[in-house]
Amino acid sequence: MIILITGASHTGKTLLAQKMLGKYQYPYLSIDHLKMGLIRSGNTGLTPKDDEALTEYLWPIIREIMKTAIENRQNLIVEGCYIPFRWRQDFDVRYLPSIRFICLAMSERYIENHFDEIIGYESEIESRLVDADCRMDVLKADNKSIIDGFQHVGEQIVLIDSDYEKTIEKLLGVNGDGSF
Repeated sequence: MIILITGASHTGKTLLAQKMLGKYQYPYLSIDHLKMGLIRSGNTGLTPKDDEALTEYLWPIIREIMKTAIENRQNLIVEGCYIPFRWRQDFDVRYLPSIRFICLAMSERYIENHFDEIIGYESEIESRLVDADCRMDVLKADNKSIIDGFQHVGEQIVLIDSDYEKTIEKLLGVNGDGSF
């Protein structure tokens, strides 16, 4: 089983991946770690700010890692924001049943009501440099873009609208018995 976690910035993708790692003991691949390894090693001239170009650069690598894990019947959690909206088109039908897709996004109302908490938790799992560009209007626009883009291609979105903790807990025990 591949658990593919994506979504807007500051939605808790890494937190969810860490909780799933702890609960299910699946290996975990952070796309941000791969990105920074490639950037710091000089294997790309891209920078952390080159979001669209990074998606084009990283996705073929991530896609083939996922296919390899599926072919070898290995479990893997893949987490990050560099997932194209039309990601399913890159997998033939034999792979798709082995991929559980989770896209996290926050409603405008949630962002308005919890903005200080969202910013307060931005380094909960990873040590981030403080993002001066992380303003309420930027978060709203990012979440709207993710929601619109993935819904446009028919993907389900896990919308964080009121109770963040309950939303995450539901994702951890989808069938009540821990199975997917």
